[in-house]
Amino acid sequence: MVTATKDGPLTVAEERDAATPTPTTTGAADELHLRRRTVDKVLIAIGAVVAVVFAAAGGLLMWGSNFAEDYVHDELASQNVGFPDAAELRDEGRDDLVGYAGEAVTTGDEAEAYASFINGHLQGIADGQTYSQIDDRGAAQAVVDAREAGASPEEIAGLQATADELSAQRDTLFRGETLRGLLLTSFAWATVGEIAGIAAWVAFAGAVVMAALVIAGLTHLRRSKA
Repeated sequence: MVTATKDGPLTVAEERDAATPTPTTTGAADELHLRRRTVDKVLIAIGAVVAVVFAAAGGLLMWGSNFAEDYVHDELASQNVGFPDAAELRDEGRDDLVGYAGEAVTTGDEAEAYASFINGHLQGIADGQTYSQIDDRGAAQAVVDAREAGASPEEIAGLQATADELSAQRDTLFRGETLRGLLLTSFAWATVGEIAGIAAWVAFAGAVVMAALVIAGLTHLRRSKA
């Protein structure tokens, strides 16, 4: 069919094109706006969850830090261990520990320092050997063998003196190394507590940053809605 106009007849194709509505960009813009708002909402929700997680992690880490500090303090204080005075420390050549002179051992750093003090004494026993390297049992067996072999009283007495000395050295080293190990364990736990405390503050900072981003996102969402 041909429709006439003032300028002339229209062809069928022209008539079809004239009847088809021209698309506008308004609908596409609205759809893009809605998608952007949806993405913003999702990001805000994720940010809120992350902020809560950071805050919870910070609280747990801070609790762990305080627990470690209190536990180490209480355990060390119950041992009633303390440093000698400054003069005695200097006489032993431990000028590096003079800063702790006369103090009770109640912190991780003091525990590490006192462990060093004990180690200095242990090195002077049995030429630096550990308790596990001292053969006091062999010395005791030598006394038994000497008696069974009919050795003279003087020889048996000498062997017994050696056995007693080695036994005393082993006992002293065992006690000292045990105490030193406990002190170093306390120092390790105190260090873990300090690290947990630092991590707690970092987590709290992360929570604050995420909370600020969530607030900024909500503000932007409201303004874009208006």
